[in-house]
Amino acid sequence: MNTSARRRTASPQYKLLSVNVEENCESLSDSEDDFVSDTDKKAGEGGGYINMDAGGTPQQLLKGFSPLLVLTEVVGLVLVTLVAVWCGQKGFAWTSNPDLEFNWHPLLMVIALIFLNGNAILTFRVLRNNRKVLLKYIHGGIQLFTLPLIVIGLVAVFDSHNLHKPTPTPNLYSLHSWIGLGAVIMFFSQYVVGLTAFLFPGLSAEYRSFILPYHVFNGIAILALSVGASLIGLNEKAFFAIPNYGALPGEAVLINMIGVVMVVFALLVGLLVTKAEYKRTPLPEDGSPLLAAASRQ
Repeated sequence: MNTSARRRTASPQYKLLSVNVEENCESLSDSEDDFVSDTDKKAGEGGGYINMDAGGTPQQLLKGFSPLLVLTEVVGLVLVTLVAVWCGQKGFAWTSNPDLEFNWHPLLMVIALIFLNGNAILTFRVLRNNRKVLLKYIHGGIQLFTLPLIVIGLVAVFDSHNLHKPTPTPNLYSLHSWIGLGAVIMFFSQYVVGLTAFLFPGLSAEYRSFILPYHVFNGIAILALSVGASLIGLNEKAFFAIPNYGALPGEAVLINMIGVVMVVFALLVGLLVTKAEYKRTPLPEDGSPLLAAASRQ
C-alpha cells in the first residue's frame, strides 16, 4: 500500500482522535470556569481569587463596608431625629419670638455641618463605581445645599441674641461660638477653594494633586470641629435651660443622648473615610484626556 493510501485509510481515526481531544479540552475549560466562578463567590470571604468590582477595588478589601455604611446612615438619621425632637418641644418661630427662633440654630447646624457634611465626605467611598467627575459634582452639590442652611442657622442665633428681651444677649463670647465660627469659616473657605480647584474653572493636575491632601484633611477637620462645637453648645444650653440638670431630668437625658449619638456618627464617618482598604480605586476612564479636561471645567 502506498503512502497516500495509508493516509486515506488512517484519516477517520485521526478525525475521531481530534474530536475526542476537542471534547476533553472543552470539558477542562468548563471545569476551570466553574473553579473561577466558585472562588469568585468566595472573594469577600478570604478566598485566594480576587474579584474586581467596576471601580477596580478588590471585593476582599471592601469586606464590612456595606454594614458599616448602613450603620452610619442609621445613626445619622437618629441624630437628626433626636435634635428635631429636642428643638421642636417648644416649637419654632422667627423674629416674632427670639427664644423660639433660636431653635432653628442647633437643628440646621447639625443637619448641615454634621449630617450632610459627613455624607458629602463619604461620596467618593459610597459611589466608587461612578466616574470621578460625576462624584465631584455630587460632592459639591451636597455641600452647596448646606450653605443656605448654615446661613439661616447663623441668622437665627444672632437674631435670638440681638432681639432678646429685656436686654440683648452678647454675641461670640463663648468657646462654643469661637470654635463654631471657626468651623463655618473653614467650611466656606474649603468650598471656594475646592470649587475653583477641582471644578470651576479647575486647576492643572499638578496643582490639584498638591491641594487634594489638604482638602481631604480640612474636610475631616471641619467635621471634627463641628462636632466639638456642638458638644460644647449642647452642654452650655443644658446648664442655662435646665435648672436641675444634675438630677438628669428627661430633657437632660435627651441632650446627653444627642451628644453620644453625634460622636458615634462622626467616628463611623471617620472610619469609613480613613480605612485604606475602602479607598476608591480610579476607573480607567478617570484618566482619559476627555474626562480629565471635563473635570477641570
